[in-house]
Amino acid sequence: MSEFAGLTAVVTGGASGIGAAAAAILADRGAQVAVLDLNVEGVKNGFRCDVSNDDEVRAAIEGVAAQFGGIDVLVNNAGIGAAGDVTANDDTEWHRVLDVNVLGMVRTTRAALPHLRRSTGAAVVNTCSIAAWAGLPNRALYSASKGAVLALTLAMATDHLDDGVRINCVCPGTADTPWVGRLLDAADDPEAERAALRARQPMGRLVTADEVAHAIAYLASPLSGSTTGTALAVDGGMYGLRPRPRA
Repeated sequence: MSEFAGLTAVVTGGASGIGAAAAAILADRGAQVAVLDLNVEGVKNGFRCDVSNDDEVRAAIEGVAAQFGGIDVLVNNAGIGAAGDVTANDDTEWHRVLDVNVLGMVRTTRAALPHLRRSTGAAVVNTCSIAAWAGLPNRALYSASKGAVLALTLAMATDHLDDGVRINCVCPGTADTPWVGRLLDAADDPEAERAALRARQPMGRLVTADEVAHAIAYLASPLSGSTTGTALAVDGGMYGLRPRPRA
């Protein structure tokens, strides 16, 4: 498949997990892919970038555009997690997580828009979460940030219709990624916690990074030219299905 031939894609948080899987699939389908991340050592076409720093974001985006002659696809995947109920994190942590998870997407999209407007295949895909839709336990701050990403996606999709820029988001369930692995390692009983995470997804397993990446590629593809303002769940049925408990 080569529907991305001649297009340049930027993937934030693209050095590991879902971002790395998305970068690989986009490259396999013909895109020139630039990865923005805090650590890009050994990453092909890696640009060091902290999405909480507007100057770094603008410099990285302009660096990609100069190297590849433009930007056609932006995958806003960089994000951080937070655990606990609404009392668990102080104001500093709330500001930090919202700054990365929400304003990080604002900064990269804002910087990339002049280039996206010049593209005939412009698309933005934001990594949201099942946490935007479902009341997950002990994820108050993280859920608030992803709820904002969902609302931001819909607002941006409306604002940039006339620019020809399609904007969508993907909403993964709990994915088997290094970040989730670190959360499990910090649990009192990592195996019991992993079993509980598997059990709450109707398909009975964690989502894979590749499954989310394929959804990102679908939303970003020029073949999906009538898809905008969409939130695509990749969650093993967690949002919409209510199966009977398994024996």
